[in-house]
Amino acid sequence: MLRIEHLTKRFGNKVAVDDLSLHIEPGEIYGFIGHNGAGKTTTIKSCVGILKIEQGEVYIDGVSVKKDPLKCKQMIAYIPDNPDLYEFMSGIKYLNFIADVYKVSEEDRERRIAKYADMFGITSELANNIANYSHGMKQKLAIIAALIHKPKLIIMDEPFVGLDPKAAFEVKELMRELCKEGIAFFFSTHVLEVAEKLCDHIAIIKNGKLIIDGTVEEVKGNNSLEDVFMELEGDHAD
Repeated sequence: MLRIEHLTKRFGNKVAVDDLSLHIEPGEIYGFIGHNGAGKTTTIKSCVGILKIEQGEVYIDGVSVKKDPLKCKQMIAYIPDNPDLYEFMSGIKYLNFIADVYKVSEEDRERRIAKYADMFGITSELANNIANYSHGMKQKLAIIAALIHKPKLIIMDEPFVGLDPKAAFEVKELMRELCKEGIAFFFSTHVLEVAEKLCDHIAIIKNGKLIIDGTVEEVKGNNSLEDVFMELEGDHAD
């Protein structure tokens, strides 16, 4: 579903991502772990077409992000760590705007909005302007907007930041449910416990380089993911 092939991204003399290759299969939850500045967000922004791919390739369901970015964007959803929403709109107008962009039918959008707004407890807030939403409410609205066109791949940057425990639980359960339908998830996180319990595969990156990737069991062995992460960070210290 997502193939990153020899992705390299530089900002001046700094190599932010260094010859990175990862493959995420349909129906898979793939965790992307690393310290601040490791290259996680740069990788994610390259995958969703925000940053130009100068070296390497990224494919969404076999389609090149470089060659056909519009088709790729039609198949994915992106949830940043700090959602930048149109705050002059009400929540429901924003969701309908996103549904219009993706040409979602009236029936499908109404059903999905009702389902997810109820799930996240913001139905009563949809008539209010987004400017009045808390960070957590904006995050919930961004998640609903990402799901409204039923994408094949959902890419998330620190998706649990700002969510209350109940909402975080609902997101994790929803991810597992959607995986059964073949939807894939690729997300970065600092919450190693969540990654260990939720993910099928994990990749650890440092200074733009892939340190290790594999199933959760392959990566952590008999240890906790936190122990493995700290050990690998030490082994690859500058």
